[in-house]
Amino acid sequence: DRPIVLCCTGATKDMGKMLGGEEEKDPDAQKKEEERQEALRQQEEERKAKHARMEAEREKVRQQIRDKYGLKKKEEKEAEEKAALEQPCEGSLTRPKKAIPAGCGDEEEEEEESILDTVLKYLPGPLQDMFKK
Repeated sequence: DRPIVLCCTGATKDMGKMLGGEEEKDPDAQKKEEERQEALRQQEEERKAKHARMEAEREKVRQQIRDKYGLKKKEEKEAEEKAALEQPCEGSLTRPKKAIPAGCGDEEEEEEESILDTVLKYLPGPLQDMFKK
């Protein structure tokens, strides 16, 4: 019977480190690390460029759909709504209260009216005639 022989050259290096020996320094370790970092950066840039191209393609398709159906972007809609709120419409029946100049409006018409005159305004025509006589 033959004895079993294990051959582990890597194990002897690790044993030396465990026993307090110094690690063998790879002279090209820093250069390799820099190359690895550069490769990672390059992969990340390629990934970002790919995603930017895909998003541009998606936006192109979205715009075609908007054009086909007459839709507007969310940002455009919000901008138009904001502008519509800021600009009062010409001929609008409602206007902001700030736009009424002081001293204008109902105040001039109500020059010391009596209560009887006010009540008469709201009565039907024949009744108004009766009270006026």
